[in-house]
Amino acid sequence: MSLINRQIQLASRPAGEPSAENFRLVSTPVPALAEGQVLVRNHYLSLDPYMRGRMNEGKSYAQPQPLDEVMIGGTVGEVVASRNEHFQVGDKVVGMGGWQEYQLVDASQRGVLQKVDTTHIPLSAYLGAVGMPGVTAWYGLTQIIAPKAGETVVVSAASGAVGGAVGQLAKVRGARAVGIAGGADKCRYVVEELGFDACIDYKEHRDARSLSAALKSACPNGIDGYFENVGGMILDAVMLRANAFSRVAMCGMISGYNGEPIPMSAPQLILVNRMKIEGFIVSEHMELWPAALKELGGLVATGKLKYRESVAQGLENAPEAFLGLLKGRNFGKQLVGLI
Repeated sequence: MSLINRQIQLASRPAGEPSAENFRLVSTPVPALAEGQVLVRNHYLSLDPYMRGRMNEGKSYAQPQPLDEVMIGGTVGEVVASRNEHFQVGDKVVGMGGWQEYQLVDASQRGVLQKVDTTHIPLSAYLGAVGMPGVTAWYGLTQIIAPKAGETVVVSAASGAVGGAVGQLAKVRGARAVGIAGGADKCRYVVEELGFDACIDYKEHRDARSLSAALKSACPNGIDGYFENVGGMILDAVMLRANAFSRVAMCGMISGYNGEPIPMSAPQLILVNRMKIEGFIVSEHMELWPAALKELGGLVATGKLKYRESVAQGLENAPEAFLGLLKGRNFGKQLVGLI
C-alpha cells in the first residue's frame, strides 16, 4: 500500500487581502524512490510573512509562487526512506519542503537538505531562532545596523521570530533594545522574557506623532539603529527620533503586503540625519549563514536566546494560521505541526 501525501496548493492569486479560498488541499500518492532520493516526513512547516509577496504575480525579489503547486516554505522532519548514502532513516533534516506532509527530494543536490543535531536544540527551532528568521535578525543587526555598546536599537514586530532575536542579539552586543509590538501581552513578553529594555504598544497610538513621543521616552538618547518589519506609521515615528548617522535595516513592510501604498511622511530626514537605509534578502548572503548559525545555535543551546512558538496542528489548518500571521494573531514563530 503506497503512502498518501497531503499538500496545500496555491489555487488562485489574491486580489488584495488573501483568504482561505486562495488555497486548496489535495492528496497524492508518494512515488517510489529513485536512486539518490530521500523521503522526508515533515514534522513542522514554517509560516512566514514573505510568503504573502510570493502569492502575487508582480515583480519582486523572488519568482511568484506557481499556481496549482505546493506552497513554498521551510520544513523540518525525519528521513523515513533513503536511497542516498549521505542520509539514513531517522536523520533529522531541514529543507524547503513546502506545505505538505512528505517531501521527496534528490538529496544529491547540494544544500537541498541539511542534517541537524537535536541533542541541545529542539527540531522546531531550526525553523525559527536557529533558522531563516534567526539568520535574518543576525544579518540585519550585525551587517547593517552594526550597533556599538551603549547605542539604542529599535525593532518593530518585536515579539515575532525575527524581531525577538534582533533585540536579544543587540543586548548581547551591549546596546539598548527597544521593541514595538501590538498589545500589552506581547510588550510584557518582550521586556520580561526576552530582556528588552522597553517595549511600546503601537495599538495605543493613533498617529506617528503620538508613537514618536512614546519613543522619545523609551529612547532618551535617540535611535541609532532600527530594524524594520512593518513600515507605514511606525517607520514615520522612528524617523522623527533617529540620530545623525543612524542605520535602518529594511527587512519587511508588512503594512503594504496587500498592495496598500506606504507613503513616508518626512523622507527629508534621511538627508538631514545622513541616514543609511538598506534593504536585504537573507538568502542572498549564504556565505554568512555558518557564522550566524554558530552564534544562534550556541545561544539557544545555552538558554541565552529565548523564543516562543505558535503551533497550529494539522496541515489543513495551515491557511488559517497563515492568514492569522498576516494580521498579527500569532505569538512568536508561527509553525504548523504535522506529527
